[in-house]
Amino acid sequence: MQSKNYLMVLLLSFFMPYVIAQEVLKSGIELSNVDQSIRPQDDFYRYVNGTWLDKTEIPADKSSYGSFTALRDKARLDVLEIIEEMSKRENLEPGSDEQKVRDLYRSFMNTEKIDTLGIEPMKGDLRRIDTINNPEELASYFVESVKLSTSSPFSFWIDNDSKQPTKYSVYFTQSGLGLPDRSYYLDQNEKSEDIRLAYLEHLQAMFSLADLQDPKIKANTVMKLETAIANIHWTNVERRDRDKTYNKLNTQELKKLVPNFNWDLYLKEAGIAVEKDFIVRELSYFQNLADLLASTDLEDWKVYFKWTLLNSVAGILGKEFDEQNFSFYGKKLYGTPEQEVRWKRGVNSVNQILGESVGKIYVRRHFKPEAKVRMLELVENLREAYRVAIIDLDWMGEETKKEALTKLAKFTPKIGYPDKWRDYSKLEIDPNDLAGNFRRASQFYYQRGIDKLGKPIDKTEWHMNPQTVNAYYNSVMNEIVFPAAILQPPFFNLEADDAVNYGGIGGVIGHEMGHGFDDQGSKSDGDGVLRNWWTESDLIEFKTRTNQLVNQYNKFEPLPGEFINGQLTLGENIGDLG
Repeated sequence: MQSKNYLMVLLLSFFMPYVIAQEVLKSGIELSNVDQSIRPQDDFYRYVNGTWLDKTEIPADKSSYGSFTALRDKARLDVLEIIEEMSKRENLEPGSDEQKVRDLYRSFMNTEKIDTLGIEPMKGDLRRIDTINNPEELASYFVESVKLSTSSPFSFWIDNDSKQPTKYSVYFTQSGLGLPDRSYYLDQNEKSEDIRLAYLEHLQAMFSLADLQDPKIKANTVMKLETAIANIHWTNVERRDRDKTYNKLNTQELKKLVPNFNWDLYLKEAGIAVEKDFIVRELSYFQNLADLLASTDLEDWKVYFKWTLLNSVAGILGKEFDEQNFSFYGKKLYGTPEQEVRWKRGVNSVNQILGESVGKIYVRRHFKPEAKVRMLELVENLREAYRVAIIDLDWMGEETKKEALTKLAKFTPKIGYPDKWRDYSKLEIDPNDLAGNFRRASQFYYQRGIDKLGKPIDKTEWHMNPQTVNAYYNSVMNEIVFPAAILQPPFFNLEADDAVNYGGIGGVIGHEMGHGFDDQGSKSDGDGVLRNWWTESDLIEFKTRTNQLVNQYNKFEPLPGEFINGQLTLGENIGDLG
């Protein structure tokens, strides 16, 4: 899935950083945030938003703030209201979606029980890691870590095959880092070194809280191994390339790629041994991983997996683990002064695990059928505008234009909510077992992915909940998706003039359409097939133009000494500019 957690589109950056006003405008332009002391030709962004920027403080539990975050706060309050209504009811049918939502939230909010248990829910898992005594058992735990949603040197997921999008395939990818990406381990500057030192202290603190022996030694072991993993990782820029990350291998080729790993055992225990082919995203990483597997002591791997386990569950253990986890990841790494209050994180957990159960009720309360009709009209009008823009391109030849127009015509818009809701009947939720609920949820979603193999593509599936304030373009399905929660002011207003909606959600629609023709989305055709549909001369011209955009963004310096990576943000920038 090529879902986009995108930067704000250009039009939105002009008109929408402000918090949702109490009285929503139905016509005209919001002028109260304009800074009249700035000439628009000198700094248009500051001219439009300057007053708002000067008077607005970022809330203590956030690292950034704007219309997206404000609307997300509203959506979360709406979901809380739904959950609290369920929480007051004791006669819910066992096994119903309502019972599961109620009990999951209760289990998260029962801090007295969580604090009393401390590390106890994980002791069995820690003992399980201690039983690893040979490479075969290590390979088995590689699978187990994926099932538990803990980090491992590599992982896999099930998705549409990029070159055969009418079938599901298994994708293998690099993984295994506790810091966001390889640069945090390898960059030689004061900021990176400071983060690495803080991370080392965090590792030691977590091992101490878990009452594991020699926490300092264990912390250094993890840091050394993760640095070795980071050293062979692909960069974020390299991982964006959809051609280089599509490498289809059969089982024998997989064994040849990493010869000292028990693939037969791994594939069998993962439930994917019947597959004839697998897609490996980062070939050189897996080749180099073979050397790392050979050179790393088994005991070091056991220490590493104890850390990845603790790291994955820290937020659902007792107060000491939770606070230590936030102290590093929240405060140090992302600059957020205060952790969100418990109920907010409880709602997040419900959205994460039972999102469509809540989503059904959210849609009934907060999304009118007329909004879907209006949105479809906007999409079709913008599709027509995009069609005219493609026809008018003076640098693109007729052969490529024909393919582009075919792709545009095949865009599938999904508005508000899925036509078929997710079935959670196989997921057990216990109001007194938070850690168990998360474990069972991980296993539920793992099996849900495995069960897709060999079956027809589910074209009704969504990759966001209706109550999510965002949107995305999915290249293998050639679809643009707009959840219900973003279809509210200031992005969309059913009662507003068209100009208001084109300036708001219209920018989002155009952005997602733009992803279909950005540097990576443009590699798929109208049926979602990863193939080159460009003539050679048009592709050269397209790359020349996108390289100019890369160079332009490389020069942007939002903070002193901090420059935009134009190659990394290219897809978003093309989406913004259309």
